[in-house]
Amino acid sequence: MRTSGVIMTKKTIRKGFQDRIKAMIHSLRDGIVSGQLSVGTYLPSEDDLEKRFQLGNNSVRRGLEALVEEGLIEKIPRVGNKVKMLPEQMKLTVRFGYCSELTESTIIDSIVERFHSQYPQIAIQLVALPLYGYGGALMQYMEAGMLDVVMMSNTNYQDFVEAECTELFEPLDAADVCHPFLTKPFTVNGRLLVQPFIYSPVILCYNKAHFREKLLPEPDGSWTWDDLFEAGKRLAVQERRFGFYFYLPSRNRWPVFMLQSGAAVKPDGSGRYRLRESAVLEGLELCRKMLADADVFPRMLSESDADAEALFKEEKVSVIMTTYYFLNELKRSSLLFEVAPLPRLNNSKTPLVITGLAVNSRSAHKEAAKRLLQFLASYEIQLMLRKSTYYLPAHRLVAETQEEELDYRPARFMMYREIASTYSMINEIGLSNRQLKLIQREVMLFLSNVYDQERFCRRLEQLLNEPVTQAGNAT
Repeated sequence: MRTSGVIMTKKTIRKGFQDRIKAMIHSLRDGIVSGQLSVGTYLPSEDDLEKRFQLGNNSVRRGLEALVEEGLIEKIPRVGNKVKMLPEQMKLTVRFGYCSELTESTIIDSIVERFHSQYPQIAIQLVALPLYGYGGALMQYMEAGMLDVVMMSNTNYQDFVEAECTELFEPLDAADVCHPFLTKPFTVNGRLLVQPFIYSPVILCYNKAHFREKLLPEPDGSWTWDDLFEAGKRLAVQERRFGFYFYLPSRNRWPVFMLQSGAAVKPDGSGRYRLRESAVLEGLELCRKMLADADVFPRMLSESDADAEALFKEEKVSVIMTTYYFLNELKRSSLLFEVAPLPRLNNSKTPLVITGLAVNSRSAHKEAAKRLLQFLASYEIQLMLRKSTYYLPAHRLVAETQEEELDYRPARFMMYREIASTYSMINEIGLSNRQLKLIQREVMLFLSNVYDQERFCRRLEQLLNEPVTQAGNAT
């Protein structure tokens, strides 16, 4: 028995050494394949590996020899162990889902090219998803494990929250490089689930030449919606151009007027919604007034924001409600344009649009996916965006830099820093994304003067007070 006990102890010790050697090989291999250990760099010294994995010198060398045989490293006498280019069959592919309408293809291609030069062992497969139905497609792709890294807006993220699908997001290391107003919407119980990438407040963009032609003062932070409405009437030229326009159904457009009412939609003590005397209707009434003037606001059916922006580029409208994202469409235009804050109603609240990046918790290549995400959020890439586009980088130091490379930037481009105190989330209205979708058709009918206020309130109360299952079917 004693002999047997000694034999068992030796086997246990031997097995422990073998497990630690395997752990070292696996850790180094994973670091090389995921890009954590870049091609051309050197592994930690053998002394460091001995201490880290509690191995003897001979055991460490045996493990390193296995990596040499796999073609992952080369041993350089008296120098160290250098990471080699991965064999083709060992390269990882990270699938990156992004919104094709949101991000310029040339920018994405340039970023991917830079990433490949730095991490040649990781291939990027771009999966461009259409803007229409984007959030639903993301959820399906992520649940199926078909995407490793995804681009999404704060509105898309809120849909995941309301569907109780946040387990699809791999928690990220929160780096103190972004303003808290960018990370807060994506943080749950102290864990960052989505890394902010670019952002924009909703703003006005206007044609400077049109204002000069009509001898009108340009919009500034003191303007009310009535000021814009009056300017729009004077800017409009019959059968030539309209004064003001925006894509009405956007979830970052029509809710502006409810947000600026200063009131929130809340159920009463019995849990029922009663809107007939709510101040939130004041903003919608103002919006309806502007839409009623066909000289100011064109009566046309739009399919997306692109219609409003196309009218602006063709100089058929003088002022649009938009974001900094759209300004990139004007880079190659000779149009002399400028930006201004949204007019105010009872307050100056401005919807904030954030585009972030997330790692799929069901990804088979999480470390490589995180490497891509960290690269996209790095100072280098964020500075490239700042210099070559009108996007606002999420990296605080980059967003505040004065460096410029574009031929033209609006004189008030940096306005976004001055109005940061007005940034707000649409859900401050008091309604969820699901509820906003639910009532949108009725809002459109009211703004189009199909409903009077009494019928509108009755219809909204009916929808909002229905049980969730029925309300869900109503959509």
